[in-house]
Amino acid sequence: MNNKTYLIIGGTGGIGQAMVRQLVTATANEQSDIRVFATYHRSVPDFEADNLHWLQMDVSDEDSIEQGADIIKQHSAHLDWVINCVGLLHTETAQPEKALRQVGTDFFLQNMQINALAGLLIAKHIKPLLAKAERSNEQPAIFATISARVGSISDNQVGGWYSYRMSKAALNMGMKNLSIEWARALKDVCVVVMQPGTVNTQLSAPFQANVTEGHLFTPAYSAECLLEVLVGLSATDSGSFVDWAGESIPW
Repeated sequence: MNNKTYLIIGGTGGIGQAMVRQLVTATANEQSDIRVFATYHRSVPDFEADNLHWLQMDVSDEDSIEQGADIIKQHSAHLDWVINCVGLLHTETAQPEKALRQVGTDFFLQNMQINALAGLLIAKHIKPLLAKAERSNEQPAIFATISARVGSISDNQVGGWYSYRMSKAALNMGMKNLSIEWARALKDVCVVVMQPGTVNTQLSAPFQANVTEGHLFTPAYSAECLLEVLVGLSATDSGSFVDWAGESIPW
C-alpha cells in the first residue's frame, strides 16, 4: 500500500469508514506516503487525519459525482485505487421484498440507481484519474465495488429480495462490461466486484437473526480482508467476482 492515492466512496458507512481508518493508520505504521480521499453524503465526518481529504458526494446525482471528481483533480494528479462501498438494501419506509406482490416501482428504481447505475457513473468520471496512475500487471490500478452474493444468479436458491438481488446482478454485469472496455482502453487496470461477508452494519441490522454463529463480521475485519484481497490482485484478475477471502463467486 506504499505511496498510493485512494478514493473510498461511502467513507462514512460501516465498511467504508473501516477502510478509511485502516488506510490512514497504515501511513503512520509503515511510514508510507498514502493519501486518502473519502466521500460522505450529508453529515460531515468527525474523523480527521493529515492525509485524509473528505468530499461530499451524492451517488444518485451524476453532477455531484462529476463535481467530486473535479475536486480530486485539484488536489491529485491521479488515483491508484477506487473502492465504491455505497449500497442500498432497505430504507426507513421500505424493506426487501419477500414476494412479488410487494414489488413497487419507486423502491425498485432506487435500488437500481444506488446499487447498479452509480458504479458506472463513478467509473465514467474517475477514469481520467485512474489512467494517470503508475502501475504494472502485478500492481494494477484498482476499481473495486462492493457487491453481494445474492447478486449471483446461479447461487440463488431461496428467492425473494427482488430489488436488491436484481440491482446487484445488474451491478455485476456493468462491472464485467467495464472490465472488458477498460482492458482495451487502459493498461493494467483491475475492475473487480467483491462480497464482503455479512457485516454488522446498519445495512444488515434488520436481517442478522438468521446469520450463523461466527459468520457476522465486524466492519474492521471485513475491511481488512477486502484490502488484503485487493493487494493480491493483478491486471489479469480484472472482471472477477470474489468474496472477502478472495474466493471466486459464480455469476
